[in-house]
Amino acid sequence: MNTYRRFGRPGGWQQADIPDASDAAEWFAGRLPDDWFTGPVDVEVDREEIVVVGALPPPDENSDATADGRIARFRETTRGERMRIADEAEARYGRKVAWGVTLGDRRVLFTHLAVPVMTRLRQPERKVLDTLVDAGVARSRADALSWTVKLAGQHSEAWLAELREAMRKVDDLRAEGPQL
Repeated sequence: MNTYRRFGRPGGWQQADIPDASDAAEWFAGRLPDDWFTGPVDVEVDREEIVVVGALPPPDENSDATADGRIARFRETTRGERMRIADEAEARYGRKVAWGVTLGDRRVLFTHLAVPVMTRLRQPERKVLDTLVDAGVARSRADALSWTVKLAGQHSEAWLAELREAMRKVDDLRAEGPQL
C-alpha cells in the first residue's frame, strides 16, 4: 500500500479530511432501537450533517392534532437516547446528526443545520435575487438563493443523480489506479 497522502474522498478535495460516512445507513440500522420506526430509516449525508428520518406508525385517528401529538411524543420520549446515538455518530463520522420523522405524508425535521455558504455573484445574478426579494417571494438575498437552489434541485434531480454516479465511478477509478 502506498504511504503518501491521497487526496480525494467521494466528492473531491473538499472532503479530504472528513471521515468516510459511506456506511452510515448501515451503522444507524444496527444502532437504532427496533421499535422506533415502522421500517428502515432514510439516512442522508453531506459534508456537515447526517440527517436520519424514520417513519412513525400511523395513529388510529387521522387528524392533524393527533399527528402533531404523536410526533411531539416521539421527540420527547426518545430525546435522551437520540442524543446518545448522535454523539456516537458524530465521533465516528465527524458530522452533526439531525433527526426527523415521517407520519403519513408529513415530514418533520427536528433541530438541523442551516449552513452559511459564501458565494460571489455578478450583477445579473444579484438582480435575480433582488427581484425575488422585491416581489415578496423571499425575505432576503439569502432566502432567495436558498429558494433558487431548491427549485433547481427539484428540476434537475435526474441530472444530479447521474452526476453523483459519475463521481462514484471516478472515485472507483482512483482507488483502482496505479499504486506508487
